[in-house]
Amino acid sequence: MNPDFAVQVEGLTIQFGSFTAVDDISFSVKKGEIFGFLGANGAGKTTTIRTLCGLLTPTKGHVTVAGHEYKEGDLSIKKRVGYMSQKFTLYNDLSVKENLVFAANLRKISKSTHEKRIKELFAFLGFTHSDTTLVRDLPVGLKQELALAAATLHNPEIIFLDEPTAGVSPAARERFWALIRQLSAAGKTVFVTTHYLDESEQCDRIALMRTGKIIALDSPAELKKKTFPESLYELEPMSGQSQSAILSQLEKIKQSGAALEIQPYGMRYHVIVKDSRQWDLVKEQIKPTFSYKPTLPSMEDVFIRLVEGVDR
Repeated sequence: MNPDFAVQVEGLTIQFGSFTAVDDISFSVKKGEIFGFLGANGAGKTTTIRTLCGLLTPTKGHVTVAGHEYKEGDLSIKKRVGYMSQKFTLYNDLSVKENLVFAANLRKISKSTHEKRIKELFAFLGFTHSDTTLVRDLPVGLKQELALAAATLHNPEIIFLDEPTAGVSPAARERFWALIRQLSAAGKTVFVTTHYLDESEQCDRIALMRTGKIIALDSPAELKKKTFPESLYELEPMSGQSQSAILSQLEKIKQSGAALEIQPYGMRYHVIVKDSRQWDLVKEQIKPTFSYKPTLPSMEDVFIRLVEGVDR
């Protein structure tokens, strides 16, 4: 057991009957780290998190969370972690304060302690609404922040956030991630899943899951470097180009042998260069149709290549 790690997982396997949801994974998360979990639906992310929170019993393997090994029925892990699920779990017909007091009572937190803690969390969130406001009357972004407050009422060492910004506005997402960074700076370990790949850039390290296995684990910068040793170019269609002209030129690039892959990227295209000399010839030929420039890979590029590319 390494005291520098908040989470240590060795050979974790989780099965439901004959189905293996998590397949022999091992990883560690440092104290104070923002650790991201990426993967398609059904990859095993939520199942892993629920196990680390003490909600599911491992079929095989060893799990240590906040210095405590998992034992079925043992509350030692549950007392030290906070969990914010994908689904909004607070009550819309209760006020802000009623929700937090209810959450505190479930945790058996004394009145004097939870009243102090609620004030601290309101200050942390910058919450300026009345605490008598019904939750249903709050914007979605504030509802998610309130759910974060409920998950951290007991001041846990490790906070698990399962797609915490799903369905909120870009501005609310950025505000929520500012809160995540503050939690990490205060020494909390934050374990987060997200389908917004631009958000994952803010994690210290990322584990990428596919069909129950971890297929890559590193910092965003290192994942990009390892996944894309080749040159990457971005093509942007010139104004007034027809779709047929664009597709015709893309087909010519493919047939030339210059590109290893061509992927759509919004209204643009990313070309992974296979043969640099051939690419130098091709890029001159496509000037009437595309403007082009070298670019750096994003986490979306990494995800497409490691996960979706394999599925295709």
